[in-house]
Amino acid sequence: MSLAPDAFAASLLAWFDVHGRHDLPWQSDPTPYRVWVSEVMLQQTQVETVRPYYARFIARFPDVAALAAAPQDDVMRLWSGLGYYARARNLHGAAQEIVARHGGELPDSFAALTALPGIGRSTAGAILALSRGQRHPILDGNAKRVLARVYLVEETPYSSAAMKKLWALAEAATPVARVAAYTQAIMDLGATVCTRANPACDRCPLESGCGALAAGRTAEIPAARRRAPRRLRQSHMVVALAGRRVLLERRPAPGIWGGLWAPPEFPDAEGAASYIANRFSMAGPTRRLPTIHHVFTHFDLDIEPWLVELPGGSPPAADGEARWHELAAPDGVGLPAPVARLLEELRDDPDGSMREARPRGGRPRSPAVSR
Repeated sequence: MSLAPDAFAASLLAWFDVHGRHDLPWQSDPTPYRVWVSEVMLQQTQVETVRPYYARFIARFPDVAALAAAPQDDVMRLWSGLGYYARARNLHGAAQEIVARHGGELPDSFAALTALPGIGRSTAGAILALSRGQRHPILDGNAKRVLARVYLVEETPYSSAAMKKLWALAEAATPVARVAAYTQAIMDLGATVCTRANPACDRCPLESGCGALAAGRTAEIPAARRRAPRRLRQSHMVVALAGRRVLLERRPAPGIWGGLWAPPEFPDAEGAASYIANRFSMAGPTRRLPTIHHVFTHFDLDIEPWLVELPGGSPPAADGEARWHELAAPDGVGLPAPVARLLEELRDDPDGSMREARPRGGRPRSPAVSR
């Protein structure tokens, strides 16, 4: 049972006209720039999460020129909490290249688009299809799932063999007419009907021609990627306070939080203690605050914050990629989500009544240094 590509597209478009999403923020004025920003934000991220970020981003950076001219800190600040921060750095870098090499307008050439940082084959296809009506296939996570199920692609969709099959299917299924509607339709179907878990097959326009449904294998197709066991990483953050200011350092670009600001972080207690002794001439932290647990895609992170309250409120000079930041202005820089929550607690706790860290037995842990 194999659904012909033209029947696939016709069924999908008829469904989209009635059941598809037509009120997404970037659909009201689908310029190449607005579509580009939305497509980058939607990588690995759901629509409802993206909506408020997109609105704030477009309000601050309404066009390529505004984005290119902005300091990186402004870009990272508006991305803070959305995750996958390399996307923001690539977006900013690509905007600067577009201004320098393409007159401030996204190129309408597929090759020129894919030469820009952070724009791969599927993203370029989506930009050109949705904003300019050019016929290019896409293969985001939703499209992969729909095509793999309908055409019973059994290999894991991340293998080279499966990707070759899926791109060929995407190319064959993409129609010449109404390509923008089709592109949105296949993404919508994967997001709302042909979902990863518990697909609503009884509401799917492709139900009668779906190979996975006929074989009773919708739960196992697409095949799951083999993942390494989740790891738990642990670190210590030195949260130095001078009055109502906190010491922050810009994280280096290659890291997960690259370009964001956070307190100095160390892989173990020895490194944190050595830093406190050398930087502030103190024997240890004022207090150890409760551990912060943060979940990433492939690992978990436990952060133990060590609070260092400097006497007199006069901070030592900050050097290099460091600054003393006002607690009252947490939105002034881009912060990782757990750091933003921690600083918010510190900001709202001026009398120093934040609870001590507690060991697993439930008894208070003694402060490293008594006040």
